[in-house]
Amino acid sequence: MDNLVEETSSIPEVADISCRKSHHPETTKTDLVHRLNRIEGQIRGIKGMVDKDIYCDDIITQLSATQSALNSVAKVLLQGHLKGCVVDRLAVGDEEVLDELLVTIQKLMRK
Repeated sequence: MDNLVEETSSIPEVADISCRKSHHPETTKTDLVHRLNRIEGQIRGIKGMVDKDIYCDDIITQLSATQSALNSVAKVLLQGHLKGCVVDRLAVGDEEVLDELLVTIQKLMRK
């Protein structure tokens, strides 16, 4: 058990909720993984641009596109969370999920 705590404690805010799981349809998981792979490629490209001393404005443009792609992933996850996790927890009377949802939305709005 100690190893699990050590592993998850390095991930911010995940250690406290590591026992909970999402249940996304395979098509959604595949879509999210593809989007994240593209974002990973964009980040590698941006690192390469910095290494090659590419003009700052061009790098900023790529950063903006990458942030937009991350926001799209967040929207897909939020939609699934609302339609799945939140609805399910409310159905069993767990209204604490609403407070969690408000915190999540506040985190997304900080961007």
